[in-house]
Amino acid sequence: MPNNAEIIERALNDFQRVQAHMLTAKKENATETYAGLKDDYTSLKVLLTSLGVNLTEIDKIKE
Repeated sequence: MPNNAEIIERALNDFQRVQAHMLTAKKENATETYAGLKDDYTSLKVLLTSLGVNLTEIDKIKE
């Protein structure tokens, strides 16, 4: 079973990857893609926040 550090590392990697795709989708005006990614973004943000991760510096979307 993964420990908190491993969970945080995976979630941070996923969070950054989702944000990058969201920024691309927004730039390309891909509204449906953006909306789908936003669900993942929100879930990852909740998970990381509950684990005590400060997202202030890495959250590029700010939603």
